[in-house]
Amino acid sequence: MESIFNKDTMPCHNQELNSGAISSAKQVRFANSSETSSDDQQHDANHGAGISNDLILEIGLQLKLLPLNDQIRELQTIIRDKTTSRGDFVFCADRLIRLVVEEGLNQLPYSECTVTTPTGHKYEGVKFEKGNCGVSIMRSGEAMEQGLRDCCRSIRIGKILIQSDEETQKAKVYYAKFPPDIFRRKVLLMYPILSTGNTVIEAVKVLIEHGVQPKHIILLSLFSTPHGAKSIIQEFPDITILTTEVHPVAPTHFGQKYFGTD
Repeated sequence: MESIFNKDTMPCHNQELNSGAISSAKQVRFANSSETSSDDQQHDANHGAGISNDLILEIGLQLKLLPLNDQIRELQTIIRDKTTSRGDFVFCADRLIRLVVEEGLNQLPYSECTVTTPTGHKYEGVKFEKGNCGVSIMRSGEAMEQGLRDCCRSIRIGKILIQSDEETQKAKVYYAKFPPDIFRRKVLLMYPILSTGNTVIEAVKVLIEHGVQPKHIILLSLFSTPHGAKSIIQEFPDITILTTEVHPVAPTHFGQKYFGTD
């Protein structure tokens, strides 16, 4: 049986390297390096993510980017590479999804608490507030559900199906199912690729119709275009968008490649 993963292209495999490969390997960037100023770090992060300072000022602080590092950059590269096998694609997509989900959870409210350790000592920590849920925009958004469940085993997840009308080409809602008390919850809205932003805008409108406030919606995305992010923020200034990259060209093949329908 053919192996699912392509060991020649996958990172993290224990492969023997010759001296030439070692000398040509790119050095890891350290975020707190004393040799690099904070302004330079911010410029490098913005440049690497394909986002300009003007765009950040235009869109505002509601657009949040994961701090760029070599691991994230490699995952982005493998996902965008047309020669990547489906097994490698899914593996790397799941890794990137997990990073976005973890940071999305970091945006949720928490309260301070004190616990007792096995040695009897008191520990001052935090705990997340209850009342959160996930909503995936079908079909590509469903790729992010498992990553959320891996972090929050009992979290409830709703679904929205939105497709373009064949005649008008406008986004149309065909199906929506949410927890009955979603209007009381913080919502992690999952949609990996933001191209035009139209699908997400329609999804947010449905959530608002069900009583969800835009300020309680955190959009989890892997890749976004400047136009997509800007359109969503202009329509809903209180929504939060979390993504790994803002780039004029989005990998729109994501859903087909992930589910093997390409």
